[in-house]
Order: sequence, then structure tokens, then C-alpha cells
Amino acid sequence: MLAYSYSQYGSADVVSRIEVPTPIAKPDEVLIRVVATTVSAGDWRARSLTMPKGLGLLGRLVFGITGPRKPILGTEFSGIIDKVGSEVSTFQAGDAVIGFPGASFGAHAEFITMPADGKLTKKPDTVSFAEAAAIPFGGTTAYDFLVNKAKLKSGDRILINGASGSVGSASVQIAKHLGAKVTAVCSGKNTDLVQKLGADRVIDYRTESIVEDGVQYDMVIDAVGTLPWSQAQHAIRPGGKMVLIAGKTSDMFFGGLKATIKGKKMVGGVATENREIVEAVVDLAAQGILRPVIDRRYAFDDMRAAHAHVDTGRKMGNVVVAVMPKVSTEIAMNTKDLVNV
Repeated sequence: MLAYSYSQYGSADVVSRIEVPTPIAKPDEVLIRVVATTVSAGDWRARSLTMPKGLGLLGRLVFGITGPRKPILGTEFSGIIDKVGSEVSTFQAGDAVIGFPGASFGAHAEFITMPADGKLTKKPDTVSFAEAAAIPFGGTTAYDFLVNKAKLKSGDRILINGASGSVGSASVQIAKHLGAKVTAVCSGKNTDLVQKLGADRVIDYRTESIVEDGVQYDMVIDAVGTLPWSQAQHAIRPGGKMVLIAGKTSDMFFGGLKATIKGKKMVGGVATENREIVEAVVDLAAQGILRPVIDRRYAFDDMRAAHAHVDTGRKMGNVVVAVMPKVSTEIAMNTKDLVNV
């Protein structure tokens, strides 16, 4: 099968197309033909080894000391099950699915294997393959931080920094679904998009101050790491929370103490990856509550260009790569949007 690999850290130029053996599903696994995948922030961080200041060594410990431990990237995908292992009863060949290998990577390839009881669920007919591929990374991160970790409640007033990105755009939609009043922060060119996602108010960080005198929120969420505690604390009410999805090293390690001293709370850590959260966000997508934003779509042949676009730091939502843009009617069965992924 064809896949995209990298053997050293760096720019998009380190990504190359290779041919490797098609994986074989173990008895408890399924083999999936990948229809679409994405180049996520997780792929960017692993490939470029771009880490918050002071965490370069930790990055190498996670991704590989002398070179990438997992040479085939790809944190999420949509696809069609090609074969099932002898012990699998929950899926069958031909099922359209959404998978989230996450930190295990491997989705930048024509085929991937996944445990049948892992982070894998059937794709709703109402969701296209392109949308499906873009659900897991941003959707599960937003859901886990807002719902599981921060315990967002109806009526909460929240500020979301980085509202037009993959995680941020999902956060806006999930927060509105839960009844929060959302102020979103993004660049002016993305204002219309974020308003359509449901934001009650939008702040253009290029022309306006994110932290305003006399304006405080129950929760401030930083999805991109550009709103440090030293600044954000002034926008959080007493007893309120800072939700640190991405941020400075000092805030990651000492944010809890800093917040406690000020009579506030810091919610941080690593996003939890499990099947239940994947199923929860896919269910929201099936209901039309969560619609992943797709910035650009690339052909599989243009994987390096997709990485290069993510490198600019200006992507809006998700960057989708069509691995298998065309399939036969027999394989497609009743699935949706295979050609126009």
C-alpha cells in the first residue's frame, strides 16, 4: 500500500511517499481502507517537533529521541472496513467507520488496522466522509475539556481563544449546545464563520483587546496557546476557571498554583482518548449539532502541500486529505459522499 512517512523532524519537506506492506488484521482487529484523513495539529507537532519552550526533550521522549518513533502520521480518518478478524462480531466488511488512532498515528496511508473495541465507530449516513475524518481530533479534545474536565454548565459565560481552529470551532458548537454564552476570539477574516457556528460575540484579536476592563467570564478557554495566565486571569471571575488546552510551559506546570492563589481554578492536562468520547462527538455530528469546519481539501498525492498549509498556522478548522476519492458502487454500498471527499 501507499503511505506517507518521515524519518526526521522538520518542515513539510520531510514527508515522503513510500510503499509498505498492507497491514494484516489480528483476530480482534479490523482492516480499514482509508477514504479520508486530516493533517491535524497533532501531526504538525509530531512532525515538526514544535513544543512549548522548555519541553523539547519531553517532545523527543514522546515522539522519538533520534528520530520519529511512528513514521506514518495521521491521527484521524474515515473509511470502509475491508476485512474483520476472526474474533470480531461488532463490525463487518463494507461498514463505513470513523477512527481515531490519535497518538498511535498511522492514518496517512491507504489502509490501517484498528482494534474492534478501540476508538472506532460507525459513520452516520448523514455525515460525509470528509466531515467524518475531521470529527475526532478537534471534537474529542473540545468535548473532553469542556464537558468532562471543566464541567461546563448551561448559562456559563465563556471566552474561547482560537475559536476558528479545529478544537476552537468544535468548542464553540459544543458550548452553545450546552447552553453557554460564548464570546469567541479569532482574526477578523473568520468572524462570519465563528458567528455561524453560534458565537454570541466575536473579538478580533488583531484590532481589539481580548481582556476588557470590567468584563469577566465563568470560564476562559485557550485552544491555541496564545493567552497566558498572566493575561487571562483578569478576564476570569472569582471562582472561575482557566481551561488550558494549549499554553505556556510555566502555566502547564504551575498554573494550578497560580490560579489557586488568585481564588480561581486551572483546568489542564492531556485530552483523554477513548471510544466513549469518540461516540459522543459522532452522535452530536449525526444530530447536526457538531459540524467540523473544513478549510481545505487535498488529494492524497498532495499530502506534503497539506502539511505545508498547516505549517503556516493560518488554517481555519480542519485540513482534509482524500486518500480514496473514488470507489466502486459495490464497495460504496449506501455510504455518502465518497467522490466529493
